[in-house]
Amino acid sequence: MPRGEYSGGTFTNMSKQAKQTVALPEVIDLDAIDGIRDVLIDALEEGPVTVQAGAVERVSTNALLMLVSAAETARRHQFDFKIEAPSAAMTTAIERLGLGTQFSGMITP
Repeated sequence: MPRGEYSGGTFTNMSKQAKQTVALPEVIDLDAIDGIRDVLIDALEEGPVTVQAGAVERVSTNALLMLVSAAETARRHQFDFKIEAPSAAMTTAIERLGLGTQFSGMITP
């Protein structure tokens, strides 16, 4: 898979063990989830991941669960996994679904 912009998100690959940055698109629905999953898999193979979530306007439940799964994968590989400055829409979705506990350790302002 080529590096760069994909499904409205971006992936920055520096070097093995360097922090990887994944920018989420405005809409994370079932149409976008496969592309985002593939970018996250590539990033998690390289090292710590920071997900930029400030642009998210709409997010599906499946997408949130995918992020929880990605965080668990990072933990098993002993990499950091952070969600940076999530949008109000994303934060609201997390709280409405009762996922605050699962996301509490990974969200940074």
